[in-house]
Amino acid sequence: MAELNLAAKLKNQLKQDKIHLWNPPYTDDQHQAGQQHMQELAQRYSSLLALQVADVEGALESIRVQAVNRLKGNKRFRELNMATVELLLPRDSRKDNKAKTLIETRLDVLVQQLMDRIGEEFGLKSIKLILNGKTLIPDQTLDTQGVKNHSKMMVLKVTDGEEEKNHQHESIQRTQKGFQILSERDGSEDPDTSPFLEIADQKGEPLKVPHSEKKALILAMGFHEKGRSLMKKKEFEKALCHLLQADHHFSQCGSALLRSVDNFAVLQLDIVWCYRALKALTCLDDARRRLQSAEDCFLQCYGQQQQRLLMIKGNTGREDVLFLRLYLLQSLLSYIEGNDFLAKQQLDKVESLYRRVGLDSEKMTQLMILGFTDREARLGLRACQGNVEEAAIYISNQRQEKIEQRQRERMKRSRRLEVISTLAELGYSRRDASRAAHLAEGDLDKALGILLDSGPPVLSSDTSEGVSADKLEQLLYLGFERDSSRTALRLTGGDVQSATQLLIDHQGVLSAELLSASQPAGSSSSPSPSSEEPSTSSISAEDNELVNEVLEDICPHEEDYLDLTLEEESELINTMKGYLKSASGTP
Repeated sequence: MAELNLAAKLKNQLKQDKIHLWNPPYTDDQHQAGQQHMQELAQRYSSLLALQVADVEGALESIRVQAVNRLKGNKRFRELNMATVELLLPRDSRKDNKAKTLIETRLDVLVQQLMDRIGEEFGLKSIKLILNGKTLIPDQTLDTQGVKNHSKMMVLKVTDGEEEKNHQHESIQRTQKGFQILSERDGSEDPDTSPFLEIADQKGEPLKVPHSEKKALILAMGFHEKGRSLMKKKEFEKALCHLLQADHHFSQCGSALLRSVDNFAVLQLDIVWCYRALKALTCLDDARRRLQSAEDCFLQCYGQQQQRLLMIKGNTGREDVLFLRLYLLQSLLSYIEGNDFLAKQQLDKVESLYRRVGLDSEKMTQLMILGFTDREARLGLRACQGNVEEAAIYISNQRQEKIEQRQRERMKRSRRLEVISTLAELGYSRRDASRAAHLAEGDLDKALGILLDSGPPVLSSDTSEGVSADKLEQLLYLGFERDSSRTALRLTGGDVQSATQLLIDHQGVLSAELLSASQPAGSSSSPSPSSEEPSTSSISAEDNELVNEVLEDICPHEEDYLDLTLEEESELINTMKGYLKSASGTP
């Protein structure tokens, strides 16, 4: 890290003095260093920056060599269309942490071809390539995804071995499918048997979210929770894969929605925290952009000086840990960029916050003796500025509020379930009744009006096609085309979930081969009732098994993201103090 700091300072100084190390007298026609002039420059800068001459001389030579190589790369790109790409390899694959890893490639080749080359050259079996925080798609070319000459790419080692690779791929697919099921539920199912996620604001009140955005938001939040779960296990490579998936789904949400929740800001912090853990902070542009996005989002959600948060929750102590991590990462980036003064300013803010939210072990013990959990004690003490008595009252009130909120939610869902049952008795399908009840927010009269406006109840199956109309309607509701939906149901024997996955795998468009394969032959018999019409209970059980699996990664405590022990932060604070102390020459 100190090498990056020194290099940044020297580059800033060279730019200020308009010195080009790749030109004479610092580099001759044979691309060799002009020793005398380089030594004189090193002595001048070492005196100016109060640094050791040998360190400055070595750093200047490294900068000169990089500049010369960049010029050579530019020439090869112009003449041969061969781009030079810098790779940030996994830590255990780096032979020299100080040297850059470069690879030449054409930009019109598939990403998979470059991945195969990297895997072969560096002994990596399964990887992902990350450019500016985006995972590159293997079956698309480099140039169509923004890769340019001199681009920096992070090489993320996903797994070791084919079996583990397949397991992780299946895990990501199951996570995606599980949260897709959750995103389609509207809270009208039986609350005792059907898990359900509801998006709430900082008061815990449900947010009205458009269907398309709700789906994207729940997928984003689901992948974020999975990533956070992996972060706790220190599996940062796997965590980053899931966090970037979450970032992709968040990008499909409207800006108005993102201003209502702080999840997006927390995700940006978590991604940069993973960069730090993977020692990938040389991706400065992306890290800086993400931290700025996090800060802007916190400002929008919490208000200036957090006054909106104070009005909603009555305190800001618990959220202070997020700002502590934000300022700490900003301090680290400023140091890497060679701005020691700004890094020190930001670290001072961090230490001020740390003194405020750091916890007294004796006070923690007092609260835990009263029967509170360590999480409750941490959050309670931070909310009450370390006052034990006030924290005890605060935690008790929080417990009671949660009980009352759960009771309200159960009553609301039970009432909606009654409305659906009433509408079903009138002849409407449960899917139509459920959708109408959702649109009418549980009001029976309004729901009935919605159904009456849409025409009489339809109880029949699409016998001409051999497909249940109710199941076809479910796929249409997900946004798939009618013909493709019919085909998918035929190919999967009427299994809605399998049909959904088939359509997702083919981006909603089934090939001509599949379409022709789905047409019944003149002499063939129809599928048996058991394969054509699997029972609702078996589908529901399969759904709930998958949903329960992905919900295991979601902490039942909604403020888990605020429950930081600050152990890692404390270590980084001490490391930063050491860096800045050394940089200032303080003994």
